[in-house]
Parts: sequence; structure tokens; C-alpha cells
Amino acid sequence: MILEGKRLVITGVITKDSIAWHVASRALEEGASIVLTSFGRARRLTERAAGRLSSDVDVLELDVNRVEDLSALTDSLRDRWGAVDGALHAIAFAPEDALGGRFMTAPAESAAAAFQTSAFSFKALAASLSPLMGSGSSLVGLDFDASVAWPVYDWMGVAKAALESVSRYLARDLGPHGVRVNLVSAGPLGTVAARGIPGFEGLASLWQSQAPLGWDVEDPGPVADTICFLLSDYARGISGEIVHVDGGFHAVGAPTQG
Repeated sequence: MILEGKRLVITGVITKDSIAWHVASRALEEGASIVLTSFGRARRLTERAAGRLSSDVDVLELDVNRVEDLSALTDSLRDRWGAVDGALHAIAFAPEDALGGRFMTAPAESAAAAFQTSAFSFKALAASLSPLMGSGSSLVGLDFDASVAWPVYDWMGVAKAALESVSRYLARDLGPHGVRVNLVSAGPLGTVAARGIPGFEGLASLWQSQAPLGWDVEDPGPVADTICFLLSDYARGISGEIVHVDGGFHAVGAPTQG
């Protein structure tokens, strides 16, 4: 029960296949109290997914790009719990014309949309929650290795590079208040969002052939467990870190020879 007594905000749940849903499920098993966030047409899907968790879980309104929603979230959580112990940022978006091999033709407004929703939003969420977070609190974001250029990922890859930088600056500014900030760089998983990226299957196949530990694109468990660890007190000395949960793929330059 490594999260017993923790009050956590989980963003990014759309369906039961979402990585964030598995984090929510695992966090409940580990003793946490949680709320989910969603907005617009996706909220009904989120509420349906919440109904498949082991406990009743509320879904709060949050479009992370709306200042009004962020302010309302702070007020709602203050009324509900008085304080927040941790949050998962599992929010990313890039317009269709910024993905799938269209790096050179993507317009500036599409690149800006990818940055705002996928990277700046981590700062926006942190600023909303930090007044409720005390020493020992933890923020975790979902990443995809931005140290290299990937096929088809294009401006989302650039946005993830920005997310990694945002995380470091958040760790710098929130650390004196006892708040930890880390990212989990996950291998590709078969979520609805990932499968919407043109060429995802080809990208995912690289992990299956090259990761030293192997990689199952249908198993989000290792990623969810690591996020719960980072939200727990067991990770109390870790901040500004990017933890790779990818079967070791990031550490090798070529497939292992059998």
C-alpha cells in the first residue's frame, strides 16, 4: 500500500486502454484516493472508464488550456480534500498536419498547438495544483524519448523535448517547496491516442525486435507501476529525472544478436 492516504489527480483517462486508467487502477490498489479529469465530448468516455475502476471515482472538468478550468480545479480540490499529494500529467495533442511525416510542411499554428497542449500544460497544471501541494508531493508526466528524432512523430517529438525541459524547470522551482517533478519515458503502447498516429505500428515494431527485455505494446502495467512508485514516498529523493520504462530500448544502438 505504497500510496495509502495519498490524494491524487489523474489526467488523461479516455478509455480503459489509456495508460492513465491503469495508473488510476493501480493507485487505488495501493491505497490512494483519486479523481480523474476530462472535458468536452471525451468526458462521457472518461466517466464510462471510471465506472470500470474498483471504487467510485469522480471526474472533474478540466481543459488544461483554459485558465478558468484550472482555477476551478484548484477550488474544487481545496473544497474536496484541502490538499493534494500528487498528480499525473498524461496530456498530449498535435494536429494531424503536424504528424505522420509532415514535419517540413506543418504550419506554425499546429506546432504551437502541440507545444501548448503537450508541454506548457504541464506547467499550467503544476501552477494550478502547487498551492495545494506540500512537502513530499509529486508530479509525474508521461514522456516519449525526445533525445532523438523518430519517424512519423514530427512536431509531437519536438513538443516532448519541450516537456522534458519544462519538467526540469518545474523541478527547480518546486523543489524548495518539497515538491518532486519527474517524467516516465514509456515505450510505445497500444492506446487509442497512439494508434491514431500514422505509422504507429511500424514504430512500435522497433521495440519488439530491439528492446533487450522485450516489449509488449499491450501491457501498460510496467509503466503504471513506475508512475505509482514516483508518486510514492519511496521516490522521495528523486526529482528532475526521466525514468525510461521501455524494456531497455533506449540503452542499445542495434538489435541484440541471438
